[in-house]
Amino acid sequence: MTAPTRDTDLTLRERKKLRTRRALVEEALRLFTRQGFGETTLDELVAAVDVSQRTFFRNFSSKEDVALAPEKELWAAYVAEIERRPPSRAPLEDYEAALFASVRGMAEGWEGRFVASRALCDRTPALVAHSLRHCADVTERVLDIQLARGCRGDDGRAARLRHLILMEIMLTAWHWAVGRWSAEGAGRAGRAEGADRDALCALMTEAFEAIPGALALAEPEPEPESWTGTPERRSPGTP
Repeated sequence: MTAPTRDTDLTLRERKKLRTRRALVEEALRLFTRQGFGETTLDELVAAVDVSQRTFFRNFSSKEDVALAPEKELWAAYVAEIERRPPSRAPLEDYEAALFASVRGMAEGWEGRFVASRALCDRTPALVAHSLRHCADVTERVLDIQLARGCRGDDGRAARLRHLILMEIMLTAWHWAVGRWSAEGAGRAGRAEGADRDALCALMTEAFEAIPGALALAEPEPEPESWTGTPERRSPGTP
C-alpha cells in the first residue's frame, strides 16, 4: 500500500482509479456494517460497485484489506512522513508530529470512512487480528527506517528496543484518543458522516501531552528529607 496522493496531483486515469478504489471502500463498509463482514460476499460487493473481481484485486488483496483501507491509508502516509522527516534529538516528538501530519493530510472524507472501519473492526475478530498484524508490520518498518539512518541511541538490539518502546507508548496514546473520539460521538449510532477530524486532533494532543507525566511515574519518588536510614535493596519485580 503506497501513501495517498492528493487528487490534484493525479492524472485523469489515476483519478478514475482512485474513484473506483474509494467506491469499493465505501460500499464495502456499507455492506459489511449492514449485513456483517462474514455474511457479505465478494460477488455482492463488486456487483454493487459495478466492477469485476479482477478490478477489485487490482486494488485490494482481500475483504480484510478493503475493510481496513482507511486505517492502512493512514499508516502508509505515516511511514512516508517518517521517511520524509530528518530525525531529530527528540524521537518521541518525531513520531507524534508525523502522526499529526498524516491525520491532517488525509483526503477529504477519510475520517468518516475511518470511523466506520474502526467500528466494524471492533466487532469483527478477523479484522482485529488483521489490524494487529498490520500495525506490527508498520512499527517494524518505522524502526528499520530510524535505525538505518543512525537514530539516537546505541547501535543494535538495545536501540531498536528503546525505539520500539517509544512507538508503543505513542500508539497507546493514539488508541486512547481514537477510542474517546468514537465514544464522544464521532461514530455513535453509525454517525460516521459526523466524524470531526479537529476533535480527533484535540484528543491526540491531550493524549500525547500526558506521556511525559506517565514516563515520570517510572522514576522512584524521592525519600522524605527526614529519612536517614539506608533503603532496602530489592530485586526487580519484588513487591
